[in-house]
Amino acid sequence: MGFAIIGLGGYALNQMMPRFALAQRSHIAAIVSGNPEKLKQVGDAYGVPPDARYTYDSFDAIADDKRVEAVYIVLPSGLHAAWTEKAFAAGKHVLCEKPMALSSEECARMIAAAERAKRKLMIAYRSYFEPHNRLAMALMAQKALGPLRLLRADHSYRMGPVTPAQNWRLDRALAGGGPLEDLGIYGLQAALYLTQEVPELITASTYQPEGDARFTQIFAHVGAQLRFPSGAVAQLSTSYDAAGANTVSARGATGVLTMDPATSYSGQKMRLEQAGQAGRDLTPGDPDVQFAGQLDHFADAIRDGGQIKTPGQMGLRDVRLMEAIYASARTGRYVRLNPDGTMLD
Repeated sequence: MGFAIIGLGGYALNQMMPRFALAQRSHIAAIVSGNPEKLKQVGDAYGVPPDARYTYDSFDAIADDKRVEAVYIVLPSGLHAAWTEKAFAAGKHVLCEKPMALSSEECARMIAAAERAKRKLMIAYRSYFEPHNRLAMALMAQKALGPLRLLRADHSYRMGPVTPAQNWRLDRALAGGGPLEDLGIYGLQAALYLTQEVPELITASTYQPEGDARFTQIFAHVGAQLRFPSGAVAQLSTSYDAAGANTVSARGATGVLTMDPATSYSGQKMRLEQAGQAGRDLTPGDPDVQFAGQLDHFADAIRDGGQIKTPGQMGLRDVRLMEAIYASARTGRYVRLNPDGTMLD
């Protein structure tokens, strides 16, 4: 299945596009960029014909390009909704990077556009296709830790001395609140797929330091506590101004599962400790397969009519939860939630 890659930034060039070589049912059929030099350099490197190298201004012509069945949107988050709608208007299926969008209203528009176009929408939650995280989901489903009690997820790194003009991740219009949408969403996702529940109550806090050019528009840190209907509690922290962390731990009544790193591009490690047994390291597979796995899963769903594991409705749910986190931090009060992630009040 032919993909058009929309946006040739660092993630697309350094992580996702090279992994197409591992995919069985997906290939790069076209590229879209506003940079003529990138279009030529990347197009030549991947064997993309000149007539399949689109600019943002010429994108509408992709509707007539039969080589392209789907687009992969790898643009700044604030542009996801508009370009998803453009892609559906062109008759293409859409794989969209996380977060799905910066508001639940935008997410709803994207889902409605997919329905109008009769095309599929998938959110690129790659951890659903990564062996360690897949095994963690299976262990939780098997109650390998006994009843789940506590989860903790920490995702952070210290950003260099840049400004919003130099890095879109610091621009509120393009990035939202900041580290929560970029890094913290991995911890939020882990809490959801390990509990297999939606939280019923959220409390949260944010921090935006004064006098730091990096954080004139976004938060430096976000922390949240989620309580689930089962009684399990998840603590999430994320930051652009703390030493690097990428860890998820789940603690049940009779065991502990730790992933460190948990949701990175590579190098995942996992340790399981169960009552009465020696702790053991688990090595379920190569994390690198997560990229090709999500590409081929999308191709399978389109070609074979299967269900998408990470559909637009999941992306909408997660954006609603992030909105609840920000609402709690803004008001200093807890937020109660409906089962679909919408706020009760």
